[in-house]
Amino acid sequence: MSSTQNESKKKGGGFLARQAKARKDGGSTGNMNGQPITEEELLQGEYITVDDVKALNKITENYLCSPDANVYNIDFTRFKIRDMESGNVLFEIAKPPPGEEEDDEYDEEADPNAGRFVRYQFTPDFLKLTTVGATVEFTVGDKPINSFRMIERHFFKEKILKSFDFEFGFCIPNSKNTCEHIYEFPPMAPDTIQEMVDHPYETKSDSFYFVDNRLVMHNKADYAYDGGLQES
Repeated sequence: MSSTQNESKKKGGGFLARQAKARKDGGSTGNMNGQPITEEELLQGEYITVDDVKALNKITENYLCSPDANVYNIDFTRFKIRDMESGNVLFEIAKPPPGEEEDDEYDEEADPNAGRFVRYQFTPDFLKLTTVGATVEFTVGDKPINSFRMIERHFFKEKILKSFDFEFGFCIPNSKNTCEHIYEFPPMAPDTIQEMVDHPYETKSDSFYFVDNRLVMHNKADYAYDGGLQES
């Protein structure tokens, strides 16, 4: 991964690293004075790091990298969510096998962001869960991945609910990998839960994926917790 390290010297790292250098050199301190970092500022840089996205204080409006940034050909093929206490599967989806997704290929040509957004609908009881397991299956291309990491940040009406930081570990080239990440949710006040139920899809998340501390994938999702209420 020495080529990655050499390339990082072009601009001295991600946005925060460049701001720190400017501060040391007596230049503009920008957001190093405690001001929130915006996605517009991050998009001005050559690449985006873990510390960069952790400094964002609201959900992003745009994708912070293009699909072409995924030079490792990481492809998520299966995803499952289960309640760790009961073992009940709450959500499961799998990508069709090769040869059965020709129509999707056409859609991706029309919309390069197709497949990067997911909309979930759960019942209100989901908000009462304390521990959830998310199993993900993915394949990688012909390059080894030494440090694969995900930062996932959940917001409700621009207020951050929780930030998660998961490591996937080393991935060998041309491999299929499976891992389960454990989400521990903080307790929420009943009035907050009710507000989230009353405002479907205003709960949102950004999932940022990094290889060697460079953003290579960015997925988005929104959530409704009013499942089963429409029929009542």
